[in-house]
Amino acid sequence: MNKEQLIIYATEVLKTNGFESARFEATEIVNFSLGQCLWETEVTSGQLETVKEMLNRRLKNEPLQYILGEWEFYGLPFKVGSGVLIPRQDTEALVETALPLIKHDCNKVFDLCAGSGCIGITLAKLVNADVTLFEKSDEALKYLKQNIDLNGVTAKVLQYDVLGKAFDSVADMIVSNPPYIKTEVVKTLDPEVKCEPPMALDGGEDGLVFYRHIANEWKTSLKDDGYLIF
Repeated sequence: MNKEQLIIYATEVLKTNGFESARFEATEIVNFSLGQCLWETEVTSGQLETVKEMLNRRLKNEPLQYILGEWEFYGLPFKVGSGVLIPRQDTEALVETALPLIKHDCNKVFDLCAGSGCIGITLAKLVNADVTLFEKSDEALKYLKQNIDLNGVTAKVLQYDVLGKAFDSVADMIVSNPPYIKTEVVKTLDPEVKCEPPMALDGGEDGLVFYRHIANEWKTSLKDDGYLIF
């Protein structure tokens, strides 16, 4: 069995079990397991077992991103795993909104509920913003710090409960992608999403607890002409 045949096999396994993006996921898993192995190169028994183990984890609804251990956000790599929210392409819209504002008249940026750090680290990387990342979770902080090193940026990290008092400093911009799902809805989410940390999903009774608190309480940490971007 060569690489292409292994992808076909993995695709069939996933497709048979109802995965809509079976070919894409199979390719990601095989490429991760075999690295730069050429298409015609014979797959070893060890490589085959690794792919089978990863497929079994996927069949149990573990997110593909956790299985691979890394995911791309805005063209940059980010380490992810159990305990941290997976970076999503939709969130790139926040970065696209913030970038031109930083280039023109912003420098100091606070990233609240930073998680993996994908927003703040991307801003630090692309426009050399002075970024401070605020995150409460021990698990998420582990990945956040890895991602700062992985992307070669300088950024400050604070373990901080954003729902507490505002930070005693002032920024030109506050960015945040906080939890926004209603508490009653969290328990109805797809099994795959439920693998992600509840504290990164649950936004309270109406899903807006973090939005209200940040908008009302953190305004003291934002310059009068600053930007708050959710």
